[in-house]
Amino acid sequence: MKKLPLLGDITPAQFLRDYWHKKPLLIRQAVPGFKPLLTLDALAELAKKNFVESRLITKVDGNWDMQHGPLEALPARDEKAWTMLVQGVNLFDARADALLRQFRFIPDARLDDLMVSFATDGGGVGPHFDSYDVFLLQAQGQRRWRISPQKDLSLIDGLPLKILSNFQADEEFVLEPGDMLYLPPHYAHDGTAIGDCQTYSIGFRSPSFQELGENFLQWMADSIDLPGRYADPDLEATGKPAEIPRHMLDTVIDELNKVRFTEDDITIFLGEYLSEPKHNVFFTGPDKPLTLERFLQSAAKKGGVALSPKTQMLYRGSHVFINGESFAIGRADKVALVTLANDRALGAAALAQASDDVVDALYAWYTDGWLEFAAGTK
Repeated sequence: MKKLPLLGDITPAQFLRDYWHKKPLLIRQAVPGFKPLLTLDALAELAKKNFVESRLITKVDGNWDMQHGPLEALPARDEKAWTMLVQGVNLFDARADALLRQFRFIPDARLDDLMVSFATDGGGVGPHFDSYDVFLLQAQGQRRWRISPQKDLSLIDGLPLKILSNFQADEEFVLEPGDMLYLPPHYAHDGTAIGDCQTYSIGFRSPSFQELGENFLQWMADSIDLPGRYADPDLEATGKPAEIPRHMLDTVIDELNKVRFTEDDITIFLGEYLSEPKHNVFFTGPDKPLTLERFLQSAAKKGGVALSPKTQMLYRGSHVFINGESFAIGRADKVALVTLANDRALGAAALAQASDDVVDALYAWYTDGWLEFAAGTK
């Protein structure tokens, strides 16, 4: 891969080898001349919606407060030290989605969302750490970051936010618009706005193994097949009626040991799990869907089709996953669908060569709102 100005003019391979999960990287002018993609008014409108995750954080006389959205009103613009956080802005703004996609040198299975933070002078969320990797891109004004590799990650009890109790800064930077700071997981940091400030956080998904295990077992419940019912025709009388019989225990152990899962099971579970839309993501298909024939004609005129910014599409081997659903594909269909997943678009020429099965799937996704014409017009 070529060097990326986004990474300080190093290649993605160098970044992953030397910094990812290892140490911070300050990148001056990662996006030269970068300006906010949304105004404060536009962000505030998003924060009012009940399907957008948002928070309002204030600190008055040393007392922290956090209010979850929908946020009907914000503090006065000239009031100091308040912060509004709007999660998943990439789902609602094409420019934010395009910015997030610049980080696709990391697999989509790990890429999460773009959060926008607006803060007035002195605003911040206190010294904390994240359990995932994060890029912090300055969009408006300045923010002073203090960071530390400290091992003491104990938190102050009784606060609505997870704030470190013994934060000791090791380095300090002031970021200007276009500057970006990468931080690995569990790296302590504290950002404070200098004047009005917008910061864009590109976060990465890092589920706990406990979370994966619980969801996998729930998923497996639908595929378990254990016929028969417990019986004990040779049961003997007991003088200890409260004790679980040895025979019952052994029989149940033998039956439950018949439950097996394969690599294929885990692949399908993981693909469905990682592509499942978040609870607040909803799709809306076209009001008057075109017929299949007109859909293909329009796609040809508009240069093909593209995934909705809300759609997550992954694949592994002969399995394709989209928005929590999975299906197996043959070799003939794989090229088109893998191209759509990797490029998040399929050109008109490739669409014209697609099989009937692929075309049927694309049309169904179009009517569900998972897919759009390449020009973005439904």
